[in-house]
Amino acid sequence: MRRPLDLRHVISPGLRDLVELANTDNFDRVTEQVRDLRGCTSPVNLHGWTITTDQTTNQVVRSYRSEDEPTGRLLTTCGNRRASRCPACSRLYAADTYHLIKAGLSGGKNVAETVRDHPRAFVTLTAPSFGPVHNRPTTDAGKPRPCSCGDSHAQDAPELGTPLRPARYDYSGAVLWNAHAGALWARFTTYLRRALAEHLGMTQKALNTALRISFAKVAEYQQRGLVHFHAVVRFDGPDGHTTAPPAWATFDALRVAVGLAVERARLIVDSDAVGERVIRWGDRFKVDQISALGDGELTDAKVAGYVAKYATKNAEGAGTVDRTLVCRPCTGRGYVRGPDGFRDLCEDCDGTGQAEPLTNLAVQQHARQMIRTAWALGHLPEFAHLKLWKWAHMLGFRGHFSSKSRAYSTTLGALRDVRRAWRTAQAAAARVRAGLPIDDENTTLVTASSWTYLSSGYRPGEELLAAQVRHDRAYTEHLKSEGAPWL
Repeated sequence: MRRPLDLRHVISPGLRDLVELANTDNFDRVTEQVRDLRGCTSPVNLHGWTITTDQTTNQVVRSYRSEDEPTGRLLTTCGNRRASRCPACSRLYAADTYHLIKAGLSGGKNVAETVRDHPRAFVTLTAPSFGPVHNRPTTDAGKPRPCSCGDSHAQDAPELGTPLRPARYDYSGAVLWNAHAGALWARFTTYLRRALAEHLGMTQKALNTALRISFAKVAEYQQRGLVHFHAVVRFDGPDGHTTAPPAWATFDALRVAVGLAVERARLIVDSDAVGERVIRWGDRFKVDQISALGDGELTDAKVAGYVAKYATKNAEGAGTVDRTLVCRPCTGRGYVRGPDGFRDLCEDCDGTGQAEPLTNLAVQQHARQMIRTAWALGHLPEFAHLKLWKWAHMLGFRGHFSSKSRAYSTTLGALRDVRRAWRTAQAAAARVRAGLPIDDENTTLVTASSWTYLSSGYRPGEELLAAQVRHDRAYTEHLKSEGAPWL
């Protein structure tokens, strides 16, 4: 019988827990679990089991129980795309997004390589103005000139993007624009097809028969707290990327159609509290041609890298926070149901419904006012369906940060399946090297499992091991960037 450890003299909780883990029956398995997470910041803790049986003989081929782990649970990556939350998982998400976008530009991943010869454009759509803000304007020659306030701001000046006259800034319009940006993008794609048919002098039915428009887009926050979209738009033949578009489907036609669609796409929002608002695109938009041969400013790799970079960002780039502000015990309602069924004031938020007072947020006044406006509008009956109080930390934006049309290229799920298959093959090869039996390809296997979520995060000792993993990975990447010959 092992004598229990007396670690009362160890001050550090992390070191104390690490010593306890090191004295478990299988510390190597503990380190293996942490290492396999590749530096994930907040892994998911699961409890459950998996059993794989041979359908013909009903013989158990392999089984797994989390209870057999030294810590009694299984750790798996969080998969969060946001770099502010988990740099490790966000890097993997960015890499997958890069390959998804790149495949739609130059082929690969079951996409025909001939797509590089299709007309392709990099489109940037912005929000309209809701009031003048501090900025860094330039002349037509590209030379900087003073802001409207009279100062020449530095590139990292904190006042950039904030209103010149906050009292006159249309905060309600800005929040409502963010809330409807996703719907406005959907309206834009519809009007793009209509505008293209009109420009080419044909019916929309004839256009859809001869041409398919594929796209992938990502949302990015500007410093003023409003989202804008970067999109790759591509012309395909009627059967998708495997067929070439008609000769009359040119980049010039695409550019004209984008301009018409930007002008015509509109949404009307009516409210007794804020009046009627027209949700539309801003006057500033760009339509740039993507080079097919890699000799232009916008190459396939540059566009894919640009889109992937913003796929892992969130609203924190606009000076807000990356966490929900909704009180979890009352889910933002400000009250909880007591045993008698009556509404009782939530003690955690004192009836505000907020996880933390908005006045205590370490943000600029402009971001705080956007958050406060979203919270207030979200509790109006006419905007209840938008759930703006839930997305107040996102300044009202509740759409997808990245999306694509069905036929643009591969999917993130398909990329994960390929990675999972590769790891399975690596595991099978390791079993062969170890002299262990492997599954017969002709055998039908049935897997049953049951899993329960426990919590998120590491134990204090595991956090120390994870920090070492992150350090090792960062050091390896540094050596690669320096061109170390042994890597």
